[in-house]
Amino acid sequence: MDVPALAWIILFAVIITMITVDIVGHVRTPHAPTLKEAAWWSVAYVAMALIFGVIVLLVWGSGYGLEYFSGYVTEKSLSVDNLFVFVIIIAAFRVPRNYQQEVLLAGIVIAIVLRGVFIALGAAAIENFSWVFYIFGAILIWTAISQARQGVETGEHDDEYQETGFVRLVRRFFPVTDDYVGGKLLTRQNGKRMITPMLLAILAIGSADILFAVDSIPAIFGLTQEPYLVFAANAFSLLGLRQLYFLIDGLLDKLVYLHYGLAAILGFIGLKLVVHALHTNELAFINGGEEWHGLPEPGIVVSLLWIIGVLTITVLASVAKNRKDAREVESGATRD
Repeated sequence: MDVPALAWIILFAVIITMITVDIVGHVRTPHAPTLKEAAWWSVAYVAMALIFGVIVLLVWGSGYGLEYFSGYVTEKSLSVDNLFVFVIIIAAFRVPRNYQQEVLLAGIVIAIVLRGVFIALGAAAIENFSWVFYIFGAILIWTAISQARQGVETGEHDDEYQETGFVRLVRRFFPVTDDYVGGKLLTRQNGKRMITPMLLAILAIGSADILFAVDSIPAIFGLTQEPYLVFAANAFSLLGLRQLYFLIDGLLDKLVYLHYGLAAILGFIGLKLVVHALHTNELAFINGGEEWHGLPEPGIVVSLLWIIGVLTITVLASVAKNRKDAREVESGATRD
């Protein structure tokens, strides 16, 4: 895929413009968005991501277009899982409702920058060491198993937030105010410079994304090895999180089978990566250092259909489970 510098400049300009619109139109005037506002802006962000995909399809061909859409759908589904953690972090730091947009946007911007660094490192590693696909595949398969186990053991997300090491480090070296000071990140009390819980909440969301990147970056590299598409899919999926948070806040717990759906997606991509690694094998202790083509590698169309199919089944199964539970509660109340 030949990506000129102008294409990168346009992508960065679009991302910066979207962030600026968020800051000027929403965050600058602190408020709790209505459901209607969150819905319209969520649609707008998804539309932007889809328009970008159509442009990729028209300029670089259907193959790269499908790779982008597969990556975007995967990253978007994984980002929904991120929202559970964002809900817990915001609740743990008791962020006032009017300032939650600012905290989310700032944390997401930090996450986009960190993702860019991880993507650059991942692309460099893939270009120079084909065996990295074995590592990426193993990470995804292990993550898939962990997701499935979490669904079996709890059936829901852990509602207890544990601060990241980075946030604990900040607390150790900088004094923190007991309460929020409007929307300020820094303040001065009794002549002493202090940071506020709002800054800590932003750092918590931004640094928590490092953990999410461990599975999301290998996952999308399993669908496309083009850094341009990888970064675009990540950026568009993250930028829409703020609106999505307010849109489905309170509905997240109803996705009771989300763990299993993500496990199926990550497991599939993990196996795909392992098969790809075998097709390009250079490790002497595997098949004598020769390539092995005993298993076909799923194409991008198969991958996209699998991802969409799993997500559809996950949502429908969750809706059916919620309705069944509601009927059981209603019948139990009637008998009582």
